[in-house]
Amino acid sequence: MDRRRFMWTGVGTLGAACISPYRDSTAAGKEPGAGFEEGSPGTVSPDHPNLLVVTTDDQAQWAAGCYGNPSIHTPNIDRLAAEGMKFTRAFTCPVCSPSRAMTMTGCYNHQMGIEDWISPQETVGLPPHVPVLPEELRRLGYETALFGKWHLGHSRPEFYPTARGFDLFVGMLGGGDEANYMDPSLVAGGQTTGFKGALADILADRAIHFLRTHRERPFALFYHPRNPHDPYGPVPAEDSETYQGKDLTVPGVQGTPSEKVREVAAKYYASVTNADRNLGRILDELDRLKLSDRTIVVFTSDNGYNIGQHGLLHKGNGTLLATNATRPNIFDTSAMVPFVIRSPGVTRPGSVCEEMVSSIDFFPTVLESVGAKRRPGLLFEGMSFAPLLRGETTPWRDELYLIYNQHHYLPGARMRMIRTHDWKLIRHREEAGINELYDLKKDPGETVNLYGEAAARSIQEQLERRLTLWEIQTGA
Repeated sequence: MDRRRFMWTGVGTLGAACISPYRDSTAAGKEPGAGFEEGSPGTVSPDHPNLLVVTTDDQAQWAAGCYGNPSIHTPNIDRLAAEGMKFTRAFTCPVCSPSRAMTMTGCYNHQMGIEDWISPQETVGLPPHVPVLPEELRRLGYETALFGKWHLGHSRPEFYPTARGFDLFVGMLGGGDEANYMDPSLVAGGQTTGFKGALADILADRAIHFLRTHRERPFALFYHPRNPHDPYGPVPAEDSETYQGKDLTVPGVQGTPSEKVREVAAKYYASVTNADRNLGRILDELDRLKLSDRTIVVFTSDNGYNIGQHGLLHKGNGTLLATNATRPNIFDTSAMVPFVIRSPGVTRPGSVCEEMVSSIDFFPTVLESVGAKRRPGLLFEGMSFAPLLRGETTPWRDELYLIYNQHHYLPGARMRMIRTHDWKLIRHREEAGINELYDLKKDPGETVNLYGEAAARSIQEQLERRLTLWEIQTGA
């Protein structure tokens, strides 16, 4: 098990990601994220790379043409894959707020106190003392902006994006339910304001304006549309017409008419296409402004999704289509996301990486990619995969961990996962929970639960020991 930690300096002195009290005896008694040295503001030079991060909401890895889906129209995601590197095993927590917390901090979501998606009634958010990615980028001297979904705290001003490193924010503080797909009300300039048009288009308009007005110095632009989150739309006709009358291939679900599954899939696909079209608008603007050659572009999603896979609809808190019962899960379809990076001069066009990467790796990778320098001392849970982007052969993890405590819907669940290249164990810590063990080599669809089977006893015991050690180390 390869556990790497990084401390960073750059043009200015950076803070770092999380320190787990379970990982270093010198950090005893400290909360994750505590014990950082405050950095002084830096000034990046004009030749530092820009950063564009596009994060869709509930887009499964299978919901993109470049990942082998011939039914969906995603020419701009496919373009990025052709011009950069596509990761085939990118994982995150199977619901949104925990996943976004992992991306922003480089720490596991439970260390941030974010176990499930943050409801409108909850008062939790990213702990103010924990450094987050936009803060580190701004400390380096980057101009930072977020257009779209935040969902990492809305109850107190110290949770807001503009208090966590974003110079500019227009979007949704919560999960997006407060903003309709058409004619939404968005937070802009600290006030809730009504807008006319399609949500993803409006947010892309703001992103394009930001590019035009901040082109002279390095920027970090985060575009987070709500698409394709339920209810998937409505979206403009130019995005939905692609699927009218099209016979989509969908999984068969016992007890559910295939027509119903196709109807849901068509709406979901149209919402993905709406986000993809706006991704294309932003990429075209980078080209027009002659910024593409010095802008790192990242495309991903905050979690996966099911439309018939495993008989489910939705994600880690999905429901069985046949009965509408909640089925908490960390199936690959819920936890695996599209992940494509185009880094000019770094990523080889059309390259593919099959290593297992996690959203906790994003924070250290970005800092290294924009020129922050490594120094020992501060701890990350994630690993920088910058060497993988460069095509280097480098020691990498052979196991990946996730935790998801689902508590908004009955029956509720407390799940911990260890996944290797060939096996997956999910331990359910809730009362009466049914543990799961899958042989991914023989059963990549995770259809046969081998937990408790005599033939799998040795690997089950080995994985349980490793998972228990991880729980102890990270406070899970």
